[in-house]
Amino acid sequence: MSVVTSSSFNFKSLSPSPTRPFPSWINNGDTSPSLLLLREISASFSRRSANSFLKKVSCAKSPDDYHATLKSLNSRGRFPRKSLGQHYMLNSDINHQLAAAANVKEGDFVLEIGPGTGSLTNVLLNLGATVLAIDKDPHMVDLVRERFAGSDKFKVLQEDFVKSHIRSHMLSILEGSDSALAKVVSNLPFNISTDVVKLLLPMGDIFSEVVLLLQDEAALRLVEPALRTSEYRPINILVNFYSEPEYNFRVPRENFFPQPKVDAAVVTFKLKHPKDYPDVSSTKSFFSLVNSAFNGKRKMLRKSLQHISSSLEIEKALGVAGLPVTSRPEELTLGDFVKLHNVIARE
Repeated sequence: MSVVTSSSFNFKSLSPSPTRPFPSWINNGDTSPSLLLLREISASFSRRSANSFLKKVSCAKSPDDYHATLKSLNSRGRFPRKSLGQHYMLNSDINHQLAAAANVKEGDFVLEIGPGTGSLTNVLLNLGATVLAIDKDPHMVDLVRERFAGSDKFKVLQEDFVKSHIRSHMLSILEGSDSALAKVVSNLPFNISTDVVKLLLPMGDIFSEVVLLLQDEAALRLVEPALRTSEYRPINILVNFYSEPEYNFRVPRENFFPQPKVDAAVVTFKLKHPKDYPDVSSTKSFFSLVNSAFNGKRKMLRKSLQHISSSLEIEKALGVAGLPVTSRPEELTLGDFVKLHNVIARE
């Protein structure tokens, strides 16, 4: 994802508009980082688009949105880091909709990945949830730790989520909790979304649902892929094996700082409990077969699976599974792959 970085700003391009003066909290005549930060944000757009952007994000009624987010960043002298995929939500209404999509309520335990300045965290805590937040950026960890220091329902860990031992963390926490299963609600850094989905979805024994704000194109690929298209991939088999995905709603790019070049979307994955997974003898061998099949996506399965069995044996297995011997991977549903795997596993 491409985002606006601090190196691309032009400080000279900004001046207050007589019809839309700067907010009073930065219109004080000083040269503090607060003023510089707002100048950098506004200068990343043309004068016309900047006014449009400010008008859109200023419409939110909650105080925990546009100015609060910018003040939080400024309090640490922070700029969003492209390397971490950081994009901060400026519209608290979206945070409320994220929480509503997961039906967060009093007594829930919620995992949040990448809390940033804590705007979504605040919504979750106000709903009565206990929140474990994980962030790779030590500056953001310090910020939210300080912000919610008075809450006994909040804990933050400085870790790279894709390398963290999240199962161990969750099991140790849930042992002393009244919650049978936890939930995940997160405005994810776009650059780790696929890794996070692969890590979380097989945890139906820990989480009941995973609600993520993802890049819109990625959300559509995960939830609504069509057979026989280039968008149909092994990740779609994984998503449907472990969950029931639902595309909730699109989030326009204007709601973020920095503004990305793409829109986002909220997706709900209702996780299946392990006892409800498709019946395969081994999930490891099942996904090994799926990945092997898609490694030769344009090839027929009797060719791409030759390292598992001979072409004749694969043809025979396809026939027993009720599939054409000329089948290609993008033509098979989850159920088809399950039947094929089980036939091959029995032989």
